[in-house]
Amino acid sequence: MSRQDNKKNAIEFYKMAYEGNPQKATELYVGAQYIQHNPSVGDGKEAFIAYFEDLAKNYPRKSIEFVRAIAEGDLVALHTHQVWPDANKEYVTMDFFRFDEQGKIIEHWDAIQQVPPTSANNNTMF
Repeated sequence: MSRQDNKKNAIEFYKMAYEGNPQKATELYVGAQYIQHNPSVGDGKEAFIAYFEDLAKNYPRKSIEFVRAIAEGDLVALHTHQVWPDANKEYVTMDFFRFDEQGKIIEHWDAIQQVPPTSANNNTMF
């Protein structure tokens, strides 16, 4: 698989899971193992699915915009803007996915920050 394929697949995986179908996302895009580094999500596919099913149930109107995607070697980095109207919050995220030789996601790291109401500069977080 090429870096471009990995980039496309990382976006499709995240979008599908985020929009409420994490089961299908893992079937299509995740390898035999799934190592999770986010301390709020359990390790493995089933924990990932449960987490995103819970998000879909509790925050049905959330949306995601993929601002940047960068691929290097077996890694893909995604920079996203998330809007959660049900919680009256916005987030900026940086997600990193590691792919195996078959082009399947096998590891994930992320950093999440709430967009503050004011900023010390005039630049956006996106």
